[in-house]
Amino acid sequence: MKKIILLLAVSAILFSFYRETSSTTDFKSSSVQVHGGKAWSSIKLNKDGSPAQLSLVFDNKTLNNLPMHSAGHGHSPENDFIIPLHKKASEATPFKFVMLNWNPNGHEPAGIYDLPHFDVHFYMTSAEEVMNYTDTVKIDHKLPAADYFPAKHMAVAGVPMMGKHWIDVTSGELNGQKFTQTFIYGSYDSKVVFYEPMITLDFLKKTSKFERPIPVPAKFQKPGYYPTKMRVVKHDGVTEVLLDGFVKRQAS
Repeated sequence: MKKIILLLAVSAILFSFYRETSSTTDFKSSSVQVHGGKAWSSIKLNKDGSPAQLSLVFDNKTLNNLPMHSAGHGHSPENDFIIPLHKKASEATPFKFVMLNWNPNGHEPAGIYDLPHFDVHFYMTSAEEVMNYTDTVKIDHKLPAADYFPAKHMAVAGVPMMGKHWIDVTSGELNGQKFTQTFIYGSYDSKVVFYEPMITLDFLKKTSKFERPIPVPAKFQKPGYYPTKMRVVKHDGVTEVLLDGFVKRQAS
């Protein structure tokens, strides 16, 4: 059922209407209904066409009208959303779309990530490809070389139609602090396929301005501009989860 719902969302993306919000540097995707509100993506380009910021944007209605209960922990189809990127974003960065997952009861491991939170997957492959990430060997055993992940990252959960998750073992929530936000990498079939800010609802509601570095790997599989910072910014009735500080990398 989850795959059917997400495939329908993918079909909608293919026929989405994209429009520029600025004649110069800012481009916004079509919006997606997220329970009581809307979410969309936005790309800000420098004058030379390089990416300055890539963001997932929530309006206030989204954060204030989310269902706070579901049957059990973990992901459920009614709380999974495909957010398109403007074509300018796909051209300027390695990213192709955003998979947004709302987890009202959190997920494992208990006592760490079992708080209401969002998983914000910025994928470097298409939504159609991700829906076919179902081979458990490719999820759990065909892993990228260690140099393609930052130091001190460990492989943990593998999730069908998502990928293998890699966490920073130095993150605060893994060392006695309460989970508020963290940053995760993802892989499938020996490839790094997503960057993932994971952020609690409480943190998004209470935070007007936040910035943290993104751990950077020694090597990159694909050339392109990659972010070095994650930020949260609240303004004008919206909350943005931003990838920022883009640096051009070579494949190696």
